[in-house]
Amino acid sequence: MSKPAFSMAKEPSAPADITRKQGTYQIASMTLQIATDERVQLKNLTTELAAFVERAAVRDGVLHVSSLHTTAGFVLNETQDALLADVKTLFEQIAPRNVYYQHNDGALSDCSRKNADAHLRALVVGHSLSIPVENGKLKLGQWQQVLFSEFDGPNQRKVHLQVMGI
Repeated sequence: MSKPAFSMAKEPSAPADITRKQGTYQIASMTLQIATDERVQLKNLTTELAAFVERAAVRDGVLHVSSLHTTAGFVLNETQDALLADVKTLFEQIAPRNVYYQHNDGALSDCSRKNADAHLRALVVGHSLSIPVENGKLKLGQWQQVLFSEFDGPNQRKVHLQVMGI
């Protein structure tokens, strides 16, 4: 008698420290319009994101936040004024505005905005974040805030939000 090619395993029970929830998988999405008024600006979007999640039918899952631009991104940090000033200083140290970049050189690039520093800064912070959603609320640490990072403002920006789960 031959052995079966596969075996049916029982679904493992969850360890005591893991929470399982069941429900119908749902997705809700929208695009926020954001106006920035400085070249480099950190704009707190936590309140807007929390309101979106609370309006969505998803109680447990994940919120994905994505910049629809190559010269803007996101950081997750606290919003103490001196720290935010330090973060802006860090961006200038990482990718200074007034140095030579091939992207800004008219002989090498067709970009007239001269915004290579903005592209490089956005690469450092990243263009998206994923945040857990638990009981219909963002699951953030005590000091964590979602900061939209503008590197080529002033500008009109779009941020796509998508919450997925049950």
